[in-house]
Amino acid sequence: MKRSLAMAVALVFASGTALAFHCPKDMKEIDDALAKKPKLTETQMKEVTKLRADGEALHKAGKHQESLDALGKAKGMLGIKA
Repeated sequence: MKRSLAMAVALVFASGTALAFHCPKDMKEIDDALAKKPKLTETQMKEVTKLRADGEALHKAGKHQESLDALGKAKGMLGIKA
C-alpha cells in the first residue's frame, strides 16, 4: 500500500516536472517565430504577444497546464506545428 502511494506521488511529480520543462521550449519557439516578423494583423500580433506573456507568467506561477494552453494558442496563431 505504501509502495503504491509512493509510486503515485512520484508519477504526479514527474508529470508536473515534464510540463514545466515544456513551457520554455514553447516560449522559445514563439520568440523565434516572432523574430521572423510573421504576417499578422496588429490585433493578431497583440494577441500572440499577450498569450506569450501570459504563458510565461503562468509557468512562473507553477500553473503549467494553463501555461501550455496559452502558449499553444499563440503557437497556433503563428502556424507552429505541435
